[in-house]
Amino acid sequence: MRTKSGRAAAQRRTAGAGSGVDTERQEALGTVTGSWLVLGKDGRLTAYARGHGGMLRWTEVRPGGPQWSGPVLCPVPDVSDIRVAQGADTYVHFLGRREVHKGDGPPAVDLVHAIQYQTGRPVTEWRSLGNPHKDREKAARLGTPAAAVSSSGTVHVFVRNAGGGVMLRRELPGGKWGPWTDLKGSLAQDPLVVVTHASGRIEAMAGGRNLMMRWVQDRADGDFRQTPNIPLAVTRGSAVALETAPDRATYYWTDPATGGIVAHRPGGWVIPLGGAPGEDPVAVLRTALDGYDCTVLAHRDIEGQVMLAACGTENEQGGVWWSPTGEHCVGAPALARDAYGRVVLAMVGADGGLHVARQNDEAGLAMAPSVRV
Repeated sequence: MRTKSGRAAAQRRTAGAGSGVDTERQEALGTVTGSWLVLGKDGRLTAYARGHGGMLRWTEVRPGGPQWSGPVLCPVPDVSDIRVAQGADTYVHFLGRREVHKGDGPPAVDLVHAIQYQTGRPVTEWRSLGNPHKDREKAARLGTPAAAVSSSGTVHVFVRNAGGGVMLRRELPGGKWGPWTDLKGSLAQDPLVVVTHASGRIEAMAGGRNLMMRWVQDRADGDFRQTPNIPLAVTRGSAVALETAPDRATYYWTDPATGGIVAHRPGGWVIPLGGAPGEDPVAVLRTALDGYDCTVLAHRDIEGQVMLAACGTENEQGGVWWSPTGEHCVGAPALARDAYGRVVLAMVGADGGLHVARQNDEAGLAMAPSVRV
């Protein structure tokens, strides 16, 4: 499949007056975790990043762009490791790990949650989800949260506990939260990887000591059961999951032995995809290209350049060819489709700005030069 992308750095242009960009720019420090470029019910895209004192947000002025407003700072005191998750109702959920130092001893650590109900609307107050540990020293060793939203809108929060197992807390009908549930596991790595299938079923994965651990549901909003461990090594923080067939996920991660990206569907073989990714996970998106069901992948290589590829969905063994985009970024890039179904590639540049490249009208995956918004 032919893949073309941003012509060259020299062809980049900057959005100017009238584009909806705030005159006093806030610089992004890096990306948040999860799919940080999301499409709202009204067809507008929103991007999120880490900023000084909180989370930055950019919003398309109208569906399909090209103008954006922002960045707007959403204050998040003492919170790090922000994770973004979106449900089928398009509500955007934010999970964070809050660490507050109070004199001597370990910090007070809890998880916090906020919601954005509509595109461009304010984020709700950040509310505490507590900590599964009562002991302050154990509580301080709590990991970073991962979240998924079922088809009913129920939020599921996963986190590594102090002993290396996995804990789950989920929202109950009426907005209250249930108790922490111990899903077991051993020596789980941060962050966990979660995916919501179209059926509403959720599955979670964690890398361990030269193995993968998975938890699945037999029905949406049901209990989780752990599947047999898979003896595969996963580089910490590099994994991501994508539903590539009904109730079947493909996992992508960096192989610690080769340094390249691999694809794996439980029960199948590991498929090498090449590339030379940095420490961040690959961005993945399932979409139609020239009428074919395809998976688009993007990653930041060890030199900071964004690489782009596409293949037939679940046909990685047919070959994946990475194309340099000429774009450089900080943290992981993000992929989404806009209101017209076009692929959008978002990046946080070294200048602290949001850079966006959009698929053009040529065949295949051809991307226009990026624009700083």
